[in-house]
Amino acid sequence: MTETVVLGLSGGVDSAVSAALLRQKGYQVHGVYLDVGVNPEGVTAAQAVAENLHISFQCVDIREELEAHVCSAFAEEYTAGKTPLPCARCNRLVKFPTLLRVAEQIGAKWVATGHYARVRRESEQPLLCKGLPANDQSYLLSRISRQQLERTLFPLGEMEKTQVRALAEQLGIAVAHKPDSMEICFIPDQDYAAWLERRGEVPPPGNFVDEAGNVLGRHKGIHHYTLGQRRGLGIPAAHRLFVCAIRPGSNEVVLSDGGDLMAEEAYGRALNVLMKPFPTEVTVRLRHSKHETPAHLELRGDQVKIDLLEPARAPTPGQMAVFYQGDVVAGSAWIAKKEETVWN
Repeated sequence: MTETVVLGLSGGVDSAVSAALLRQKGYQVHGVYLDVGVNPEGVTAAQAVAENLHISFQCVDIREELEAHVCSAFAEEYTAGKTPLPCARCNRLVKFPTLLRVAEQIGAKWVATGHYARVRRESEQPLLCKGLPANDQSYLLSRISRQQLERTLFPLGEMEKTQVRALAEQLGIAVAHKPDSMEICFIPDQDYAAWLERRGEVPPPGNFVDEAGNVLGRHKGIHHYTLGQRRGLGIPAAHRLFVCAIRPGSNEVVLSDGGDLMAEEAYGRALNVLMKPFPTEVTVRLRHSKHETPAHLELRGDQVKIDLLEPARAPTPGQMAVFYQGDVVAGSAWIAKKEETVWN
């Protein structure tokens, strides 16, 4: 009996090639476009891809779920002086739940996306693993649940982007050379500060200060800044200045020469366990990059203290700490200030 898979179909090359690969493996593919209400051309492009590949298609409006679980949290964290990561939140709370809901409706066993990651099913538990180094997206997937992972396929896990585009051209897929999609889907121009201002949820301008509290100038609002930022400060100085702290209570942005940005420990909340037993000797990514730092973890409930065996630059509240053992994602936690945890 042919198995059905519900595929997130964006209209881009990654999901299009995913559909083609799944069909080659004998799956019946049902494409689903997740409509966030800001890109009218998106659904047309996705439908065209579905027609080109001869797969069934539907559009699902996710604006209400996106606002409830992602957009409102995005605004709250920026106005609290944090740097949110909406894609990771969306994957667990909106994207995968929607695809799985459609799967239940049509009787499909699997869901799939065009992410560059792998699922290893060699043991009793499915393991989320890195994709190839050039395009690995395991960091942004590390918040999904074990239950979601059990029913998920990543057709591009063993491929790099250049291979995907070449295969799309070989297969005659019209979007073979379509540019990559926007980073934050609900902010098409990527101007998050203007998006926040349109919602009327922005902090007012305030003072840049040094670590002693001396006023160095005026900032545009704390939502414009993140830890470690150097560019766009507009403050003349004899040496380069970096954001070393954001103080929402006093509406201040603290600047320094950057010497205090290196950390030997970090803290996390809402630990998401993807590997059992959960390891305490890991490597950790503290931002969406390829750099990993060896670390020892101390767990207390769903909170974690991260003792970094090599100092790391500016662990940023609102971003994620993602824990690895080799290629396997052990879990992740939202980076928090020490005073927000039980180690305070």
